Amino acid sequence: MLSINEIKKTIAADIDVFEERFKASMQSSVPLLDRITHYIVKRKGKQIRPMFVFFSASICGGINESTHRGAALVELLHTATLVHDDVVDNSYQRRGFFSINALWKNKIAVLVGDYLLSKGLLLSIDNGDFKLLKIVSEAVKQMSEGELLQIEKVRRMDIGEPIYYDVIRQKTASLIAACCACGAASAGADEETIEKMRLFGEKIGIAFQIKDDMFDFGTDDVGKPLGIDIKEKKVTLPLIYALNNCDAADKKKMINLVKNHNDEPEKITAIINFVNQTGGLQYAETQMQKYRDEAFEILKTLPECDARTGLAQLVNFTTERDR
Repeated sequence: MLSINEIKKTIAADIDVFEERFKASMQSSVPLLDRITHYIVKRKGKQIRPMFVFFSASICGGINESTHRGAALVELLHTATLVHDDVVDNSYQRRGFFSINALWKNKIAVLVGDYLLSKGLLLSIDNGDFKLLKIVSEAVKQMSEGELLQIEKVRRMDIGEPIYYDVIRQKTASLIAACCACGAASAGADEETIEKMRLFGEKIGIAFQIKDDMFDFGTDDVGKPLGIDIKEKKVTLPLIYALNNCDAADKKKMINLVKNHNDEPEKITAIINFVNQTGGLQYAETQMQKYRDEAFEILKTLPECDARTGLAQLVNFTTERDR
């Protein structure tokens, strides 16, 4: 599998410019804010979302100043939601670093998230990028709704796949869909093409989340069971399939373990083994490949070029990654 650096080589110069502008877009005259935003920039991820923006723009007419603002807008709002998510989830780590709320407490973390949201809004409004702002604001609305839907329904344990897909379509896929739609819109694509790119991104976002869910049923670097979602009582696709394809006694037993014994390593191992033995992981793999294949079908309708190759490689990276 190609590395991220190999995949982004045709847009590497644009990503470098983006990183500088993204850093500049967060600057503040308040020293505390500057310290925190510097910390955020220092622990940046793989930049997969900006890559979707740039590749999508390139395939739909070309990268321009609006594309750069679209990528910064997406990343500002995405970062804001991550900061808020860590507060909601009482999470003290993000990508192997301490979270903002772990270092500066919840009150400051919420205010930093609000600040990043406002910077994204102002970046769009000041430059008249109302189409991009509408696309990304819709995604943020869906992400909030998805989180609330998960809290309301998914943690009851006894759910079907339709609700699961509703949750991940809103929580995860909506933002990747917005990246692809933003890229297309920034390049001046027509509404039909923008919608095609949005749908492409949605398919990839769903495949991406299913892949993420599958990691929970493996082991960490020292062989301990992961079960992070199990500890948080989140019902994911492998577990849903296993619970819906076993006898009533096993189902009752497993739901009890997830609800009442999710912090005991041996019980987590038992749940992981149950999911594996019932075919939950294999089923999730099949579903992930289905959404990936649907994304590739959309990709085939777009012009052949370096950007299309880059998107195809990015699709493979998101569905074949080992973490």
